[in-house]
Amino acid sequence: MSTPEHAGIHDFIGIGLGPFNLGLACLTEPIAELDGLFLESKPDFEWHSGMFLDGAHLQTPFMSDLVTLADPTSPYSFLNYLKEKGRLYSFYIRENFYPLRAEYNDYCRWAAGRLTSIRFSTTVEAVAHDAEHGVYTVTTTAGETFLARRIVLGTGTPPYVPDTCRELGGDLIHNSRYVHEKAALQRKKSITIVGSGQSAAEIYHDLLSEIDVHGYRLNWVTRSPRFFPLEYTKLTLEMTSPEYVDYFHALPEETRYRLESQQKGLFKGINGDLVDAIFDLLYQKNFDAPVPTRLLTNSELRTASYDEAAGTYTLGFHQEEQDKAYEIETEGLILATGYKYAVPAFLEPLRDRLRFDARGRFDVARNYAVDTTGHEVFLQNAGVHTHSITSPDLGMGAYRNAYIIGEMLGSEYYSVEKTIAFQEFAV
Repeated sequence: MSTPEHAGIHDFIGIGLGPFNLGLACLTEPIAELDGLFLESKPDFEWHSGMFLDGAHLQTPFMSDLVTLADPTSPYSFLNYLKEKGRLYSFYIRENFYPLRAEYNDYCRWAAGRLTSIRFSTTVEAVAHDAEHGVYTVTTTAGETFLARRIVLGTGTPPYVPDTCRELGGDLIHNSRYVHEKAALQRKKSITIVGSGQSAAEIYHDLLSEIDVHGYRLNWVTRSPRFFPLEYTKLTLEMTSPEYVDYFHALPEETRYRLESQQKGLFKGINGDLVDAIFDLLYQKNFDAPVPTRLLTNSELRTASYDEAAGTYTLGFHQEEQDKAYEIETEGLILATGYKYAVPAFLEPLRDRLRFDARGRFDVARNYAVDTTGHEVFLQNAGVHTHSITSPDLGMGAYRNAYIIGEMLGSEYYSVEKTIAFQEFAV
């Protein structure tokens, strides 16, 4: 093993390369005082490619790119990407603040391709702490070892599959693979989408638009009491602010957990225009004859079975308000059940240096640290229970990275806003 007497000790290592750690890579690239290395298991940058539906766009404006809200002069901005791609004037004429999802992914790939601090196809096996030399050792499945003084976790949130559907058999899919499996799904006689939120709505609209071409029955079932629109009013958006982070983080743990469940509509709802577009499409499709589709709310999936011989799933739901059970039989099954953070197995050797709350989730400090020292292991995303809706918000990624950079340097490199909201959250 290398020691501090040898070269090769990085100031930090970022593990995982989603938009947040990629933004950190871009923002630290010009900082001579910080030597960072980013390790990613995939062979290239990829961000939700299974949901690149035609016309699908981000729900945050282009200024929520990798760098702009921390450094508007950065060469890694979305606008610079458009300029280099010869698309800047087209984007200007388009008069739409929201980049296409596929376009945003291409932008991230463009940024990643300009950096030298990223190593793709590198899977981390274990992270440990070398107390003698005061460094973290990061070991890969290929047998390589890297050393760093700090760690930034950016492994993201993997697709969540409910317990009732694990090891169920058949060819059910999570919505994260929808585009790749769409053709096979449309050959089935029936398709059921379970879940709510933007992804479920986009898939339902996409399948509904072609229902008369392929002739399948289409169901959309959600546990939510209604098809919630994403709340996107301007005073609500002020909750993605430094002041609200300060306020929310200072609340008692039980209060934060209660608010976490209540605030899902602030970042997991459906774009209001899409809700209206679905209704309009239903109206259009039902003009000549009723379309074979059902939309069901208040319904929790409680049981599921798969008949291999028939190639069908039997889904048992419970209508919460009626306290009534019912079943749906379907050939195709799409789980639009979101994503859920799991502490990576490679952190097990480090567990005694990490802080957890009463529910076993990371106890994330205000400065985004999760280790017992309070300034060595930082977490990207996965902190809704401590930092509220700012945790998954792309627009707050640059803010968080500017904050983490300041913590690593011991001084502010990028200006970190303290107050931006008109309203007061605390009394």
